[in-house]
Amino acid sequence: MSAHSPPPDSRPIPPGGRLAGLRLCSLESRRQADMKSLIERQGGIAILAPSMREIPLEQNAAALDFGDRLRSGGVDVMVFLTGVGARALAEVLALQMSLPQFVEALRDRVVVVRGPKPASVLREWGARIDVQVPEPNTWRELLDAIARHSPIEGKVVAVQEYGIPNPDLYQGLQQLGGTVLPVPVYRWELPEDTRPLRGAVRAILAGEIDVILFTSAQQWRHLEQIAREEADPATFLAAARQCVIASIGPTASETLLAAGLPPDLEPPHPKMGHLVLAVAERARDVLHAKRFPQ
Repeated sequence: MSAHSPPPDSRPIPPGGRLAGLRLCSLESRRQADMKSLIERQGGIAILAPSMREIPLEQNAAALDFGDRLRSGGVDVMVFLTGVGARALAEVLALQMSLPQFVEALRDRVVVVRGPKPASVLREWGARIDVQVPEPNTWRELLDAIARHSPIEGKVVAVQEYGIPNPDLYQGLQQLGGTVLPVPVYRWELPEDTRPLRGAVRAILAGEIDVILFTSAQQWRHLEQIAREEADPATFLAAARQCVIASIGPTASETLLAAGLPPDLEPPHPKMGHLVLAVAERARDVLHAKRFPQ
């Protein structure tokens, strides 16, 4: 942007979509093509900065131990947190049992799914689902759903992890009387090529980004990690606050708020399409208020 051109929020909305002229930085990795399409459908400029990659845990002893305990009756409740993680767990367990055997082993357990993605995977497998957690699918709704379904006091609750442990969820399950059995299947690391992410950090510092889209809490952690290598943390945080901060749901919002970057927008449903629509509806007003405070 030249020194004499007006900021995009002060211009009349041009034809071509509600986001026309606005620059949206997406940190999505696995579904970056979908996010790009959603942004461009609204006329926005998509700046893609993949921030994560999922690394399978080699020689996953914890998952294999879970398989042994599942088959021997040592697991009472099985919680699936993500669709990708459910598939990864089945792949690890293929060393011990076939997919039909895994599904059969789940038959006598209480099966809990956090949201629509793991639910879709289990339906594909033909597995029974006892509890499906309602939106916004955070650990709080998960605990409430389990507590409403049946007591877990004295029972072993296996939890398929999704990159990092969730101590709040584990503490809540323990307070309900359950014994938690974490089942890690993959971890999150920075992408092999961090140049797009570094470019996004520099663009934020230069005031060249209008909206930052967060579709997971871990995206902020990786963005912050790279930002610390590129600039003073306080300087980066101040620059990021000048952007519209759009969070896909409560879990990401809590992380952003704790980091000192309060979200400006959160959609009514934690889905990428709803996130982009919420941004399309309100981003210009939020951006104007930030850059031209009364």
